[in-house]
Amino acid sequence: MTPVIWREVGQKAPVWPGRSWPLGASWSPASTNFAVYAPDATRVELCLFDDADHETRHELAEKTLGIWHGALPDIRPGQRYGYRVDGPWDPANGLRFNPHKLLLDPYGLATAGTVIPEQPIYGAREGAPALRDDTDSAAYTARSVVVDPSFDWEGDTRIARRFRDTVIYELHVKGFTKLHDRIPEELRGTYAGLAHPTVTSYLRDLGVTAVELLPVQHFVSEPALSERGLKNYWGYNTISYFAPEASYSASGDRGGQVAEFKSMVKALHREGIEVILDVVYNHTAEAGPDGPTLSFRGFDDRGFYKRVIPEDGGFDDRYWDVTGCGNTVDAWNPLALRMILDSLRYWVTEMHVDGFRFDLMSALTRTGYDVDFNCALLIAIDQDPILRHVKLIAEPWDVSMDGYMVGRMPPQWAEWNDQFRDTVRDYWRTRAPIHAFATRLAGSSDLYADDGRTASNSINFVTAHDGFTVRDLVTYERKHNEANGEENRDGTDNNRSSNHGVEGETDDAGIVALRRRQAANLMATLCLSNGVPMLTAGDERGRTQGGNNNAYCQDNEVSWIDWSADDAWLDVYEITKTALRLRREHPVLRQRQWFEGQPTIPNGPRDLAWLHPDGGLMSDEDWNDGGLHTLGMFVSGRPLRDPGPHGEQQIDNSFLLWFNASESRVEAVLRENEWVRRGEVVLSTDPAHAEGEITEAGTSLSLAPRSVVVIRSLD
Repeated sequence: MTPVIWREVGQKAPVWPGRSWPLGASWSPASTNFAVYAPDATRVELCLFDDADHETRHELAEKTLGIWHGALPDIRPGQRYGYRVDGPWDPANGLRFNPHKLLLDPYGLATAGTVIPEQPIYGAREGAPALRDDTDSAAYTARSVVVDPSFDWEGDTRIARRFRDTVIYELHVKGFTKLHDRIPEELRGTYAGLAHPTVTSYLRDLGVTAVELLPVQHFVSEPALSERGLKNYWGYNTISYFAPEASYSASGDRGGQVAEFKSMVKALHREGIEVILDVVYNHTAEAGPDGPTLSFRGFDDRGFYKRVIPEDGGFDDRYWDVTGCGNTVDAWNPLALRMILDSLRYWVTEMHVDGFRFDLMSALTRTGYDVDFNCALLIAIDQDPILRHVKLIAEPWDVSMDGYMVGRMPPQWAEWNDQFRDTVRDYWRTRAPIHAFATRLAGSSDLYADDGRTASNSINFVTAHDGFTVRDLVTYERKHNEANGEENRDGTDNNRSSNHGVEGETDDAGIVALRRRQAANLMATLCLSNGVPMLTAGDERGRTQGGNNNAYCQDNEVSWIDWSADDAWLDVYEITKTALRLRREHPVLRQRQWFEGQPTIPNGPRDLAWLHPDGGLMSDEDWNDGGLHTLGMFVSGRPLRDPGPHGEQQIDNSFLLWFNASESRVEAVLRENEWVRRGEVVLSTDPAHAEGEITEAGTSLSLAPRSVVVIRSLD
């Protein structure tokens, strides 16, 4: 590509002083105010680009408390711009100013163009990190875009559904609709495609109440991926924290992506579906000190990224990396903290999202080297009148050994519960102790009950974007990541999976039937456990990645959902839909309060009882029986321990759930009891038991190998 040749087009308009707030480009019909933080810079130029990509530079002469600012008249929405920032070049002291590098506005509301991973985007010379590279990067990098924020929300407001009533569905905006033949071709893979009635009705009918979108804040691919002919598909490489990812837009990249995103949120809200964003504030796409200069590094490298702390208390320019991506954002720095909070508030107030899932949350809580739950970010969010009321979900770990914090986040935070994932996977391959499985079914009280938290703090999942799909979990025992170009070294080897006799797909009808039943068992267990279920898009219909458990760079059919019915596991879909319907219709299956194993009213049944297949209550000896893989779970609805939304006492059906992970048929004795004397099968992965079958106390229930049967009381 031929580099942009700088020239001024006509006479430049005068730059008015403007104001130092808000940061970013604030458009009005009269003028547009530009403000950017660069405390150690000596000169900041605002660079405007016309449709021919000619550049006009305007010096911002005003500086207030480290913020450079100015206003220009006659700027229209869609105007592309960037910054050039001059100052000391002293990498050893964290000063990397380079006016030859065009920088994205850290507060830009939209981003246009792409980043081309060639030498001009790097601030230093290749192989000589102490020497500044003076080649111009404008032809190789993206631009920020001035945006008109007005939008007709038509009365849309935040749904504010309780966590206990929430079912989360993790999906990728592009991959969910890219292959959908009922979506207009021009909308596939876009925000508009996700807003299509075909999609919203599918999610509603399945029983989803919230979509958790893989990163949609504008991101770029790592240069190493581009060199292999691949690109970052998942999006965990953010460069613009206020801008929706432009490649997911059917409306172009001159600001139309903002309105299209808002329209998507409005359409999902109309169907009662909340929108949760997976956000990546722990690191940026600029990677380590030898990475590209795209934005933050060119404004305030010393303040924005966390450094190694030298023993003598001086300065060390080595980045401290607990994200595995080359850098860690220093959320203790006042302006980095301000940017994170401003970004979160923007997505809630202007884009109407309902919550956030924070990637590698432990990295953001560190003061110095240590995880600190009294850190500035957590305190600020807890006190913020907007953010404290949205859904807050932590991935409670980072890549360091001391960063694993499952069960330890502050009370208002929900957490991804990987112990639920591991235990449920192990149970269905007969590797988990029966007591551990019971603990996860009942809400993981060992993790959340000791500090005033509830089962709703546990985000239960058996798969996520990272790892095997449910179908691959029952089809492969080893990862098959060769297509990623890393010689199959990437991705975890701790899959806790089983191929049931053959590695990969097979025509053996018996193995296929077993796999589908195991997939249904996993989905039923997830949907009926106490806590908040999170499904991964496509698992309910047997989506496969061909054994790739790290498909972060597979922007193709490996990752996209196949909507054809030819190879879909629609029986698994029906089980998932039924389980979610039962959960939705029966509050006994989504309780917030902890079970006590005691009656909720005098002489009533206990709220929870664990049953041995011989029909009796589980004893201490039973809980320690390593050969026991069958368990009955009784939950009482007469009445619930949980009060209703207005504090009223709730009455519901009672349920008896049988789980048989063993390879043998098991006779579950239904003794004369205080639990379910007469019941109806309402869900079964055992083909011998159909929905509607009546059960009676004093008989037995024959459980097929590896099956789930759910009975609703008729008493």
